[in-house]
Amino acid sequence: MDENAIHQWLIDCFGPFQGELAWKQFSQLPESVRSQIANQDPSQLPKPNEVKALIQAFTAGGLNTPADMQSQAQEGPINVNLAKSIALGRAAADQSDTTVTAEDGDRVTRIMSEANLWLDSVCAFDPAPGHAEALTRSGWIEGSIDSWIQFASPVAQAVSNALTSVLSERLGGFPEGEISGMFAGPVPIPLPDNLKDPATLMKLLGNTSFAIQLGRAAGELSEEVRGGFDQGVALLKNPAGALIPQNIKSYASSLDLDLDEVMSYLALQEAAHARLFASVPWLMPRFEALIGKYARGVSIDLDAMEEQLREATEINPESIAGAINLSNVGIEDTPEQKEALRSLEILLAQADGWVDCVVWNAGMAHIPHLEQLREMTRRERAVGGPAEQTFESLLGLRLHPKRLREAAELWEGDTARLGFEQRDAKWSHPDLLPTLPEEQAKASVDTGNQAEPTQGETNHTDEGAANPDSVDWDAELAKLLDADKKAQGTDSPERPDSQANKGQGDTGDPDGENESADGNPDKNNQ
Repeated sequence: MDENAIHQWLIDCFGPFQGELAWKQFSQLPESVRSQIANQDPSQLPKPNEVKALIQAFTAGGLNTPADMQSQAQEGPINVNLAKSIALGRAAADQSDTTVTAEDGDRVTRIMSEANLWLDSVCAFDPAPGHAEALTRSGWIEGSIDSWIQFASPVAQAVSNALTSVLSERLGGFPEGEISGMFAGPVPIPLPDNLKDPATLMKLLGNTSFAIQLGRAAGELSEEVRGGFDQGVALLKNPAGALIPQNIKSYASSLDLDLDEVMSYLALQEAAHARLFASVPWLMPRFEALIGKYARGVSIDLDAMEEQLREATEINPESIAGAINLSNVGIEDTPEQKEALRSLEILLAQADGWVDCVVWNAGMAHIPHLEQLREMTRRERAVGGPAEQTFESLLGLRLHPKRLREAAELWEGDTARLGFEQRDAKWSHPDLLPTLPEEQAKASVDTGNQAEPTQGETNHTDEGAANPDSVDWDAELAKLLDADKKAQGTDSPERPDSQANKGQGDTGDPDGENESADGNPDKNNQ
């Protein structure tokens, strides 16, 4: 790569004026540095459009001047505006709809209304207040990014503190001594004097790096989500939820099913989630408390972070991305975190299992391919998509229900024995929720007695074990996924394998169904 090519690349990235200034800075570098840069593989340089998008994001994130940067370093562990700007930029770059058409808006209104009518006959909870929205991908980002930042902030604070500690206590300042530049690319950009303090600079790098990773993950996830409750918790401010027509169209097309049928099924899921969270006031605060308890307990392996920083080629947000990835630097969960994670997984399974049960009862007479859609959703929720795994690498936890099938069967059993009104009355207090088989077994071990079912309930612990012909479908799916990953070699670094996460307590089973010894299958899949 000769210097003329570097000159042109700078102009393409920064424009004629700023590009010439960058070229002037490059020309003033020592010959050894210029030669090292010229010997780089041109294919490794970021594309000019990517550089421009990042510059625009930094501008939107309030990083226009040194004073802005210093102020941002003091505001918090995540640059909120930067994360949102990067997420919206990612969504806009992938041919996302900028508005919801009148036709799509009317379809969402009509189908959500039908879904609520169907739910009235199988659910004791009233519809959530307000009306479900039809959102673009950007609209979903705008509505959910604050919730993701709330969940991630304790982790980001721990990472920021660790970055500062590693730099000041272990590396004695910057590894190379003098700081030549921060957002360098191939050309280092000098830092102002008031940003040369290691603590200030590392705070800025920490909240900027975390914002970049969070923004990218949110942008990717906006292409996958189809409703406001897809992660199993209430992320949007609208209690009635939302549907994303563009993503639902793509999903229906991939399944080769009628759009209205697929949207009706997803509307049932969204409306059922909305009713549950609106009618159970303790549910979302409990989710937030468990997520917060887990996130606040995250600890960083300073040795691993030091290694990541030493491997960084430059002091900039891109180069230190590995040092904020908990797959690389997270310490194994504490007992308190494991307990919080176990409680979170159980609560997710109970909520998703209830929704699964209610949607099945409400939709069986209206949706021809209900069973296929139900099975697809169960497996998607258990495994999670690439963007969700990126969030896992940032937050350190999995928002996937591990025991959804068993929870759904318990709720279906309660429906058959008690009726839907008494079934839903169990949500009046968390202690009244049906106990999953694994928890019943644990309780019997703790007390030394066989767990007895409560009045009106059946002990399901040995139900699957009594059936030698039962098949654990999710376990078989996990084997296929593991075999596929081994065949592919290594995963993409930007889409980390959740099995690599330190401290997750994973056993190599993506959906966790292998944790159950009963092998109890979904009765509708036998």
